[in-house]
Amino acid sequence: MGERTTITTTDGSFGAYVARPARSPAPAVVVIQEIFGVNQVMRDLTDGLSGQGYLAICPDLFWRIEPGIDITDKTEAEWKRAFELFNAFDVETGVLDINATLDHVRNDPGCTGKVGAVGFCLGGLLAFLTATRTDADASVSYYGVGLENRVAEAEKLTHPLLMHIAEEDQFVPKAAQAVILQALKDHPQVEIHTYPGCDHAFARLGGEHYNDAAAKLAGGRTLSFFKKELS
Repeated sequence: MGERTTITTTDGSFGAYVARPARSPAPAVVVIQEIFGVNQVMRDLTDGLSGQGYLAICPDLFWRIEPGIDITDKTEAEWKRAFELFNAFDVETGVLDINATLDHVRNDPGCTGKVGAVGFCLGGLLAFLTATRTDADASVSYYGVGLENRVAEAEKLTHPLLMHIAEEDQFVPKAAQAVILQALKDHPQVEIHTYPGCDHAFARLGGEHYNDAAAKLAGGRTLSFFKKELS
């Protein structure tokens, strides 16, 4: 269903997975990966967005460490590798690569010029920073890790941001959630939803903590948000 494309920056080139909608031109959405690379879960999410009418693109943000990472959450060895990649990853250059992806897809003949972003886990943090540091028209953050240390950046928000927070997130403790909610709950550009009883990655289909009801609720909210902000 998808295709591959190459994005060129001043630091080098990296790949991305692209899924095109049935009708063109269309608004675009950048899908920002978890710590497992551009794997089947990310490709399925990208395909799903194209099925909803979006030109969807998922860039390989680990390319500076090792291009083409594609692992799962099913084995201890893969989890170990995923955390190695997470620890080696440079968030600052990651945001630059997302910005390059935004420019790339916005210039695609199949794009209307409107571009959003949605990220999960590590990508949830990057989606927040995409909202504060780039010209993305709308961004969605799923259970971003480390956000509590970045909330001051919200003063730079000029476009809408939707956030999904798992109330029992093992990687975002209650104290961290409190910092995020206190700092952002009254921000005019931010919409926050919390999900009681849900752990990290509640929307990762097939994952240990997948919660079907919460995933569908968050997914519906995300699609409504994009329809409103990218049309």
